[in-house]
Amino acid sequence: MNEETGSVDVGRTGWRNIIGLITIHRTVGVVFLSFSVITVCCVTSCATSSSHSFSNPTSDWKSESGQLMYHTPNTTLIGEVLVRFSKDGDFELTVSKGPGITLLSLRQDATFAEVKGGLTGHGWSGRVTQAPLQLRGWLGLRDRFLHESDRKNLRYAAGNETFSFRF
Repeated sequence: MNEETGSVDVGRTGWRNIIGLITIHRTVGVVFLSFSVITVCCVTSCATSSSHSFSNPTSDWKSESGQLMYHTPNTTLIGEVLVRFSKDGDFELTVSKGPGITLLSLRQDATFAEVKGGLTGHGWSGRVTQAPLQLRGWLGLRDRFLHESDRKNLRYAAGNETFSFRF
């Protein structure tokens, strides 16, 4: 403050402070925009969307509901299960823990599969032959159900995973 006139003297340091604030504002804007673009790219690249068209269940599909006990060396899960499959080899499996809490949803035909839910992490869809290792046990269930569809108890082991169904 200029004591003689009672006014504020911006001077050299005042302008530097103003320019500094403008620069900081622009830098924050650029950083925020860059972060936003990177976040959007990461989130959308993690999502898997399928262009494959699965058959919708019809009245001639066989449906079973019951319980599944899924066991690995580190995990044991008991949940409700709904299994549906057709004579043509279309297969659907839903594992839930109470109403409205879907842990895993699997749709599969002879060549293609789509897996979603909390047990799968980000989910996956693609050719069955290209499935990640951690999903191969789940994808092996289709063949087991198609060949042993009339059993009330079904046990399937794949690697270190064990699937025990009770209908």
